[in-house]
Amino acid sequence: MQRITITLDDDLLDTLDGLSARRGYHNRSEALRDILRNTLAQEAVADNQQSGYAVLSYVYEHEKRDLASRLIQTQHSHHDLSVATLHVHINHDDCLEIAVLKGNMGDVQQFADDVIAQRGVRNGHLQCLPAGPAAPDAPHHHHHHDG
Repeated sequence: MQRITITLDDDLLDTLDGLSARRGYHNRSEALRDILRNTLAQEAVADNQQSGYAVLSYVYEHEKRDLASRLIQTQHSHHDLSVATLHVHINHDDCLEIAVLKGNMGDVQQFADDVIAQRGVRNGHLQCLPAGPAAPDAPHHHHHHDG
């Protein structure tokens, strides 16, 4: 890890410190590293060629005309991207779905756009986690999960 010096306007520094406090970062470096990682993730999505994982979350009105069946059809049309889906009944009118996706970021973005654009879907959000290039000599750590 390297130490660098940067110069920020007072307003921008105040914004960084406010963000750090709200999100519980212990120092500015942690906040800046996460900001850079998020920016790189968004660029990978824009690149459309990188693969990785993503989480698509959205709220929809389950009684909206044919919406549930249209959403299911969209999911089946992109079955190769789907890893898992969680469905939650929020109240009498609304459902929350969370889909874990894996694949080409361009395909993932297109799927998310298709879902979020449906009439009756609101609060749609896609969080992408592009697979970074593996370091050539990095050891692979196996994770064991006890149930």
